[in-house]
Amino acid sequence: MTTTAQAPAATEITRPRARAMPPPWRLPLATIAAAIVASLLWPDQLGLVSRVASTALLVLSLDLLVGYAGIATLGQAALFGVGAYGAGLFAQQVHGDPLLGLLVAAAAGACLAAASGAFLLRFEGFTLLMLTIAFAQILLSLASTFRGLTGGDDGLSDFTVSPILGLWEFDLEGRVGAIYAVAVLAAGLYLSRRVANSPFGLSIRGIHESRARMAALGTPVRQRLIGIYALSGMLAGVAGAVTAQINGIVGLDSLGFPLSAEALVMLVLGGAGNLSGSVIGASVFTLLHHTAASIDPYHWLFVIGIALMAVVLFPPAALAQKAWDRVRGTRKAAP
Repeated sequence: MTTTAQAPAATEITRPRARAMPPPWRLPLATIAAAIVASLLWPDQLGLVSRVASTALLVLSLDLLVGYAGIATLGQAALFGVGAYGAGLFAQQVHGDPLLGLLVAAAAGACLAAASGAFLLRFEGFTLLMLTIAFAQILLSLASTFRGLTGGDDGLSDFTVSPILGLWEFDLEGRVGAIYAVAVLAAGLYLSRRVANSPFGLSIRGIHESRARMAALGTPVRQRLIGIYALSGMLAGVAGAVTAQINGIVGLDSLGFPLSAEALVMLVLGGAGNLSGSVIGASVFTLLHHTAASIDPYHWLFVIGIALMAVVLFPPAALAQKAWDRVRGTRKAAP
């Protein structure tokens, strides 16, 4: 009797957990579908599609840190910039193949994140936040100093990117660039979802909830945090590489603090901790920026500020949950 009574309860407990972990292909597929629709509706704005995709990949890398691991950072631009310069210098000095450039950028971002994370992740909270800003500023200063390598204030532009797989060359209309950026973003979303659903990802969530409890359970907390930091650095580096390859130039702004701050704003707009917020936040911010700047190039930040305040004061997830609870209450009250 007891076993029979407990079996349905165990099943009911297990089912919500299964629903809480969507399949890894759903979000990439939805992103590709949305990109196709946007390309059909606005065929003359393909450059904007590629910009949204590369920016969303950067915000995705930040979501793994802030939303999943609870690591405060305002230095994500350092990892993005290293990937951008790595891909640009590789195309300039070694080979112009874009896929090889992605691998170089991924390795550069992951290695820099792992090396810096070994030091930075000794700290928490406000101290960690300030150290990430300082680290990014140091890299920005180094890039500005070594002008012969990075181009300094003029940027790195004397490199040529070969056609993708020797077949598709980046065109002026931005068609190939948009397809390339969306495909790389879809791959990043798939990888991130797989990691989030894995035992490693679940342990990262546990560390976010309580480091002391996870350490008491025997979890190597610091090693796991360095691992997620390296994965985040890899994705940020790839985002920088995609931007550099499509635009054909790498500037010092790719290492600047404004990029890190904007990425955090996008994450807040889209919602942290669910991966889809990176695509939503990047899309909303970029479209608001593009539209508001075309109307008034001097006061477009006012629109962004209003949107950010609205999201903070009226969180979309909370509003959706209230609406759902109200619908469920109405259904139960109905005869």
